[in-house]
Amino acid sequence: MGIEHVAMYVNDLEAAREFFEKYFAAQSNDLYHNKTTDFRSYFLTFDQGSRLEIMTKPGMEDAEKSLARTGLIHVAFQVGSKEKVDELTNQLREDGYEVVSGPRTTGDGYYESCVVALEGNQIEITV
Repeated sequence: MGIEHVAMYVNDLEAAREFFEKYFAAQSNDLYHNKTTDFRSYFLTFDQGSRLEIMTKPGMEDAEKSLARTGLIHVAFQVGSKEKVDELTNQLREDGYEVVSGPRTTGDGYYESCVVALEGNQIEITV
């Protein structure tokens, strides 16, 4: 068994798609649009085959996202080397995103950073 994909609702679907394409080399499918409900989504595929579905629809609740909460807390992206973690973290910082930790080696041995990006969601960047 395995996880087929992870999904997240966003307010700005096009900005979310562009974020993942720009920083994480995502490949997007064509927009799906249910004209009855106005639900819209993209499936984003990454280099190693993992997929993220980004979705939007009218009337969503947009609660504050504290960094210490229950539920899914971050999406982690593997970039291949410490140097790439450093480079992408610095690029995101320079582009105005908040780096909340790292780059650093964690107690359990991961080299990573965490950035608050994309409507207050945490994105982890790891080797």
